[in-house]
Amino acid sequence: MKLNRPFYALAIMVIAGMLPIVVIAQTPANADSHGPATAQANTPSGRQASPSVSLWLTNPDQSALFQRQPANLMFAPPAGNHPTITVDTSSTFQTMDGFGYTLTGGSASLIDGLHREARQALLRELFSTDSGCIGISYLRISIGSSDMDASVFSYDDMPAGKKDPALTDFTIARDQQHLIPILRSILALNPHIKILGSPWSAPSWMKDNDTTKGGRLDPANYKVYALYLVKYIQAMKAAGIPIDAITPQNEPMNPKNNPSMVVTDTAEAAFVRTALGPAFQQAGLTTKIIVWDHNCDMPEYPLYILGDAAAAAYVDGSAFHLYMGDVSALSTVHNAYPHKNIYFTEEYTAGGSSFAGDLSWHVANLIIGAPRNWARNVLEWNLAADPNLNPHTPGGCNTCLGALTIGSSVTRNVSYYIIAHAAKFVRPGSVRVASTMTDGLPNVAYQTPAGKKVLIVLNQTGTARTFNISFRGQAVTTTLMAGAVGTYVW
Repeated sequence: MKLNRPFYALAIMVIAGMLPIVVIAQTPANADSHGPATAQANTPSGRQASPSVSLWLTNPDQSALFQRQPANLMFAPPAGNHPTITVDTSSTFQTMDGFGYTLTGGSASLIDGLHREARQALLRELFSTDSGCIGISYLRISIGSSDMDASVFSYDDMPAGKKDPALTDFTIARDQQHLIPILRSILALNPHIKILGSPWSAPSWMKDNDTTKGGRLDPANYKVYALYLVKYIQAMKAAGIPIDAITPQNEPMNPKNNPSMVVTDTAEAAFVRTALGPAFQQAGLTTKIIVWDHNCDMPEYPLYILGDAAAAAYVDGSAFHLYMGDVSALSTVHNAYPHKNIYFTEEYTAGGSSFAGDLSWHVANLIIGAPRNWARNVLEWNLAADPNLNPHTPGGCNTCLGALTIGSSVTRNVSYYIIAHAAKFVRPGSVRVASTMTDGLPNVAYQTPAGKKVLIVLNQTGTARTFNISFRGQAVTTTLMAGAVGTYVW
């Protein structure tokens, strides 16, 4: 994270139109709870059209929080002069890997601190797809500490002036305290969840400044750092945690976090080409290498690496955040290298910001915008924090609101509902399909492995909007209040 810096927090608040609110504890979201109906079927009385469409709704005033509406919508011949979103499953795009969060070390410690029954109930709500659950299907974790751990650490820390090039002191013992037990519980609920690992820094002794903050990886240590990452993947596998992919560096152009490390595009290409890729190959690892893992304002960074044929041979794709730039940068990189994958790996919400503003901005740019620009996943930053937005390292993000606030009770915050609208229904293996963009109603559509159709729509206008959803020549008519998000499933 880089958002401890006031500039970025302010920039996101301005873009999102955030207004201060008092964060209050929510009743745990129940996927089967029946909120007020805000959509009506456009069919004659007594007539039953097939298939029916279920609507799951979040309103910006929080009158409905990811609630299934009691009245199913029924397809019928089109009627009414309303804007129309047409879903076309014959036109397909990327396959989705999932939706979720970064499970920081701090998040894991807070969840692990709950009583056993409460912990298991919460994990089931988060990671199962049963009634009342939201079905998180993708997680990002830090390799060593992120800035939202209680302290900074790597897996091979040495006293100042000491080095360990043979990695004889390598250990993942810190992760054994909370992170690995929580991951094991998650894998018991969802054995197929994908896990991405990202380092915030190499061990200090491998860097040119011998500190946790800033500095660069000494090229003389490229091969030992590659071995460090190999040993990490192997140690996690031995602990029962499969690592699907890694990025070589979180936010490689951000030296101001703690921990952090600067890695230029030329350095990352050289590291992948000469050290990391060959080390993975020699160790027989199938873990993917995903480059960049930073903002949308520098697509030239991943384009440089993908243009290096020797480095790109080891690279699965590129990952993005959206604290700067425009989400269309994902398409810029995809269009240049369409055989390489695109991922969206981080965005935060701030403590004290506007539920309505965050809901609208994040759904428009992440849940809708990132997949429409070829992302295979969408991850919000930070699954959990405490009521004081802790834990974080000295110099780490002190404004980052978790999807959950865990204190004497568990509060579900705006990013919980942002992710829920996609994660529960757009299961891994779902394929994005065509849907027409209508003014003020951004949307994205999928067909799931089970054959279901899923359409996520945001009313981005300032008034209630009535519109049609058209599929195979029939339509349903529905209304969303200003700023509302609806997930339609049939």
